[in-house]
Amino acid sequence: MSRELPSRSTVMSASESPPLLEVRRATKRFPGVAALKQVNLTLGRGEVLAVIGENGAGKSTLMKILAGIQTPDSGEILLDGQPVEISSVETALRHGIVLIHQELNLADNLDIAANIFLGREPTRFGLIDRRRMERESVRLLERVGLSLPPRTIVSTLSTGQQQLVEIAKALSIDARVLIMDEPTSSLSQHETEALYRVVKDLRAKGVSIVYISHRLGEVCELADRVLVLRDGENAGELKAGEIQHERMVKLMVGRDLSQFYNRTQHERGEPVLTVLDLVTPTWPRHRLNFAVHAGEIVGVAGLVGAGRTEMLRVLFGVERPLSGTIQIGSRTMTFARPQAAIAAGIALVPEDRKQQGLVLEMSVRGNIGLPGLKRHQRFAGFLNDAAERHDSQDMTERLAIKTPSATQLVQLLSGGNQQKVVIGKWLALGPRILLLDEPTRGIDIGAKQEIYRLMEQLARDGVAILFVSSEMEEILGMSDRVLVMHEGRIAGELGRAELSEEAIMQLATGGATHATAC
Repeated sequence: MSRELPSRSTVMSASESPPLLEVRRATKRFPGVAALKQVNLTLGRGEVLAVIGENGAGKSTLMKILAGIQTPDSGEILLDGQPVEISSVETALRHGIVLIHQELNLADNLDIAANIFLGREPTRFGLIDRRRMERESVRLLERVGLSLPPRTIVSTLSTGQQQLVEIAKALSIDARVLIMDEPTSSLSQHETEALYRVVKDLRAKGVSIVYISHRLGEVCELADRVLVLRDGENAGELKAGEIQHERMVKLMVGRDLSQFYNRTQHERGEPVLTVLDLVTPTWPRHRLNFAVHAGEIVGVAGLVGAGRTEMLRVLFGVERPLSGTIQIGSRTMTFARPQAAIAAGIALVPEDRKQQGLVLEMSVRGNIGLPGLKRHQRFAGFLNDAAERHDSQDMTERLAIKTPSATQLVQLLSGGNQQKVVIGKWLALGPRILLLDEPTRGIDIGAKQEIYRLMEQLARDGVAILFVSSEMEEILGMSDRVLVMHEGRIAGELGRAELSEEAIMQLATGGATHATAC
């Protein structure tokens, strides 16, 4: 006999008692940014609360606070109506609050039972009680619908099966609140449907779930209530009968554009970069087709995990495509490594400037000169000091890099000036195609505006620019066209006249450009 799930209205009507979990006026600041500003959240018993918002809306910070990874600067957390202090992960676990990260945290060389009870192994006469561990593991695996022997090594499991092991691990500590961060991002359709069943069953058994997802279809399927965050603040809330794709998108994107984008219309040239049926290793079932013209700025929008960075890495030769072709002008190219892409006139400013774009222990001049070492080398491979000095001086002046001298270590510069050094080292080579991955992440408003001016100038000079950004204002303010990616494919293309936050978010979340219900 199947157990009937509680209806959403039943869940929401149990409001006589205090919420199981409540966050009041949570505020968290990091250097240069307010991640959370007076955020409130309530979670009922046996409720699935979806928390949604654009990249950078504050979702992850809020969840880390609940899980004890970070502490708020101000505000309070209540459990069963009583104030509690969650100062560590251990404290959160004692309160029954468990966060299942998007990147699973399992020891793949151990078996399932060892993972479920890792660090909390039951003992008998001072020794690990394997029999009890395996017996309890079988019970927990049955609860999440995973029919596997507890001695199965985790490395042999699929991603979906590992996700279920993580949930079983959480239930082994009697989790009352289960926080799931993008739980289906790496799952197949079959595994996703299995996870839906587990979530609904846990809700029926009284477990409360905070469900974070960019996939709004999942939110429609599972959520009893939706909390929307925007720019670190509460943007709105939707109850069961109100949860529709269009309404969620409107709450996610409802803000005004900044006023410092100064674009001018100019004629675009011939196609410089043409991508035909390109298949990336990350998304082997989708083919990418698009072109970027000389003097054109093309934005690439999408949510985290949509495949934007992976596409740029393939275009630059960091990763090899599974199939497809890349044309530079009329020439078909094969980029087995970045050197070949550089020789063809492509430059990439990576997302993580400190790890991938700079050698922090080197000087400004040394970093700007790195890409040109081979081009400017003298006889027998000696360094061309004069060319390096010229390039560093030219880029320092052109980009207004604030540094005491060209010999200053890059690690001592501000984030904005570090980013200018990354851009400058490529501009010194005179690229035809500039790939920018999150070009203004982590830099102040003034430095952002300078980079926007530089992008406009480069486009005016005929450089083709393809840039990825998670900042909606940036995409709307700087793009001549926008390619919107969703789960590894280009979900749509929007011309400048069609650009709006709502149109982009509809495509980025798997909807159409017109309003749709779930």
